[in-house]
Amino acid sequence: MQTAGFVPDFKNSFLGEKKSFVATDTLNWKLLGMIKFVKKQHKDYPEGVMFPVINSTLKAKNKKRIAMSGFIVPIDNTTYALSKNVFASCFFCGQAGPETIMGIKFKGATPKLKTDQYVTLEGNFRVNENDIEDWIYHIDDAIIVKGK
Repeated sequence: MQTAGFVPDFKNSFLGEKKSFVATDTLNWKLLGMIKFVKKQHKDYPEGVMFPVINSTLKAKNKKRIAMSGFIVPIDNTTYALSKNVFASCFFCGQAGPETIMGIKFKGATPKLKTDQYVTLEGNFRVNENDIEDWIYHIDDAIIVKGK
């Protein structure tokens, strides 16, 4: 029985089972927006391309478990992205920059989602500074923790 002020004995509460807990850090769009771009030469684009320069705070979160909230934007019939904005004012419509969207790779089967559905995802954060044909930010092994 647990009462107010009682501190549970976690050591013995799992009956000898070893449980692992994964700490999850929360990201937000303001932090993802703290990005700079630098023009570099690229073999496919002779005039140069703007490459992202990821700040040290975000680099420290790379490959770490995070939680992130946003609006679902369909990319095609089987792929979604997480956006800071609703579809009508998202990156694809020229209303925002590439730092306002994240690629999603779901853990297991990709769920059916609706455009502009607001969700909170938990997954592994991944940054991309080199592949200009891919998202800057990703959330891999994502699961929906809120907004199903």
